[in-house]
Amino acid sequence: MTAILVIDDDPHVRRYLRTALTGHGHLVAEATSVASGLAELARRPPGVVLLDLGLPDGDGLAVLRALRPDSTVPVIVLSARGQEGDKVAALDAGADDYLTKPFGTGELLARIRVALRHAGAAGTGELRDVLEAGPIRVDQPRHEVTVGGAVVHLTPIEFKILVELVRQPGRVVTHRRLVKAVWGATPTDQSHTLRVHVAALRRKIEADPARPHWLLTEAGVGYRLRDGD
Repeated sequence: MTAILVIDDDPHVRRYLRTALTGHGHLVAEATSVASGLAELARRPPGVVLLDLGLPDGDGLAVLRALRPDSTVPVIVLSARGQEGDKVAALDAGADDYLTKPFGTGELLARIRVALRHAGAAGTGELRDVLEAGPIRVDQPRHEVTVGGAVVHLTPIEFKILVELVRQPGRVVTHRRLVKAVWGATPTDQSHTLRVHVAALRRKIEADPARPHWLLTEAGVGYRLRDGD
């Protein structure tokens, strides 16, 4: 049972989420603005936050900026704003995931499960030497990658990209975050190069690189490594 805070000013959306989430055993608290959301977070920290961006007293990004970097509570943005820029801004501000309204209950519950797994792994404070997602296994000390038990040979850049993605399977990693993690540069410096390396990486880990099953593109936003569920 997880305590979930819904911050959304639309009563119909809150009613839908309350019914769906309590029906799956979660506890639901509600807030309708930036101010009431921050007050609820301070009063009773939840396990997950579901956050709308269009709030009556400000942008939902204000909630994210107030939370990060001090809090690691998973935040999933639920918004009618489907533009790439809005998604990138939310993810770069610290959101763990982004769903565009309308969305299905099954997809929402799956994203919540992923967020909770990541929060649990982060809470251990352990840096794992071996990372796995689906059939992909990355042994960091040995610099070895296997897919379905077969060794694949990656370049150093491809290896860094895969490590960054496999560290958080199921989550979108923005272009900005990937470029910074791999090159320590701004996206304008290496964004095209990133796409070239991702294409090369797909040729090595996908059965059909033209129709990737594991390394997925979030158009205009970044990449997501399928969790394997």
